[in-house]
Amino acid sequence: MTKVITLGDTIAVNYTGRHENGEVFETTKDRMPVKFTVGLGSLIRGFERAVIGMTVGEKKTVVIAPEDAYGPRRDEMLVDLPRGNVPADVDLAIGAVVILGDRDGNTMPATITAIEKEYVRLDLNHCMAGKTLIFDIEILEID
Repeated sequence: MTKVITLGDTIAVNYTGRHENGEVFETTKDRMPVKFTVGLGSLIRGFERAVIGMTVGEKKTVVIAPEDAYGPRRDEMLVDLPRGNVPADVDLAIGAVVILGDRDGNTMPATITAIEKEYVRLDLNHCMAGKTLIFDIEILEID
């Protein structure tokens, strides 16, 4: 009997991720396949749901809505950082990604969206928030 993927299975997959306009944002072609345990949340929810029920050798294309990927874009994730709080060695440029850190050592990337005299506007949304993603998935292995 053919094994089908269920929650808790560790699997290996090849995939290509594309935006709706066809632009590839990530692929495992010419690289190592991705190995993960289904249901642990190591990949986006829509991807993990899509592989459930698939079998070794099976291929499919799935369209994943923002809610099952990186979430919707949220305006409250736009923050204004006073210029005095920006370290002098940070190269300020629109579109540049800076890494923010908190007192506990946690880090988060932020994209500079505006540079004003008094503040720098940072977008803390994930770069793929609000985007529908398309994945071509091939199951290589089920452990």
